[in-house]
Amino acid sequence: MAEMSKGVTAGKLASNVQKKITRAQEKVLQKLGKADETKDVQFEEGVINFNKQLVEGSKLQKDLKAYLAAVKAMHESSKRLHECLADMYEPDWYGKDEMDSIAEDTDLLWTDFHQKLVDHALISMDTYLAQFPDIKARIAKRDRKLVDFDSARHHFASLQKGKKKDEVKIAKAEDELGRAQKVFEDINEDLQEELPSLWNSRVGFYVNTFQSVAGLEEKFHREMGKLSQNLNDVMIKLEDQNQSGKAGKLGLKTTAAGKRQEGTNNTLSPRASGPPIPKSPSKLKPGPPVPPPPKVTPSKDVKQENIIDLFDDALVPEINVTSPSQCDSSGGGNLLDMDLDTLPAVSPGGVVSSPSSQAMSWNTWEQEKQASGTTNGSSDEAEMPPGFLYKVKAMHDYGATDGDELDLKAGDVVLVMSHENPEEQDDGWLMGVKEAHWLKKKDLKVKGVFPENFTQHL
Repeated sequence: MAEMSKGVTAGKLASNVQKKITRAQEKVLQKLGKADETKDVQFEEGVINFNKQLVEGSKLQKDLKAYLAAVKAMHESSKRLHECLADMYEPDWYGKDEMDSIAEDTDLLWTDFHQKLVDHALISMDTYLAQFPDIKARIAKRDRKLVDFDSARHHFASLQKGKKKDEVKIAKAEDELGRAQKVFEDINEDLQEELPSLWNSRVGFYVNTFQSVAGLEEKFHREMGKLSQNLNDVMIKLEDQNQSGKAGKLGLKTTAAGKRQEGTNNTLSPRASGPPIPKSPSKLKPGPPVPPPPKVTPSKDVKQENIIDLFDDALVPEINVTSPSQCDSSGGGNLLDMDLDTLPAVSPGGVVSSPSSQAMSWNTWEQEKQASGTTNGSSDEAEMPPGFLYKVKAMHDYGATDGDELDLKAGDVVLVMSHENPEEQDDGWLMGVKEAHWLKKKDLKVKGVFPENFTQHL
């Protein structure tokens, strides 16, 4: 039994080899023009259309897969973008819960869109192309059977035309021709029906595929547009709240205490012995110029009791006060209009000096002050920072409440500079750097703004 099976297999293999040899010989003869070839123009056109349809379908499948990959990539990018927004979104900001819900809905929408594209487009695309390999194999088989038919036909014709006719061989060749013709015609008839039908089906398939994609895209973008609009609304309200906070901060820069705040009050520490804290930068009004009190030595203060003695009844003309700010004509006018040169000066020891000595001491002190100012100004200006305007002295402590502000202590001297962008400068606020820091390090890393009404111009 094994020998028989082995023999059948060997016989079939030999038969297949013989068929391949015969087909090769037949093709050579046909190409050389020594043997005619059966032609079917209509079928050949069908094969051309089939190959074109296969190429187009394969390209469509490739591009559809690339589109799905892009949708998946966009899904991942959108998800990471919303996760980044959620990480940065502070809990106390407006719309935190709405923003988280929008991110979750967006993720679900992308997932649904991708899955429906797979179900309604890619799977149908794969099914459509799955029929091409079988038909292609049958076309190749038809070509082989056509060569077999032509070869059998030529062999039968040559035996009939031979001088010595062998009826047995002729009969055998005729039988082989009949079998080859039947095999060829069976497969040829099937393909003649299938190829035109397959070619016409491409229109309906393309319509269904692109309608599905377009419909899914339209629904996806419509729903995504709603989510995007909701997110935009949340961002607008967050921006409005932020701008309102900035406006409140700008307004508080000129409040009664000259404080700069945003939601909380600044800490002000006025010195008990210093002048009263001014009410507001916008309400400050310069008074008439008043010279400093007369001093014998600028570096020493006049005792309180001696100041009182300056206005002793024996020295001050009699004044008839009719109002807090006025006196009668016999009093010589307002106190500010009085000629201080007529008043005796008080020495540090409490001794009243003569008007002439007082005037000389006062003039001497003024000259020394002007000379000192001139000398210091010429040396300081060479070392002043860029944009230097003038100096001020802090009259009160000021605790900075923002990163761009200076922390001041009463007595600090500040070098006032012009603001880099005048439009950003707030009313009642100055830009500067502490003189001690500038003279020591010559840099502007710690410059900042401070309330003008906490300082006095030097």
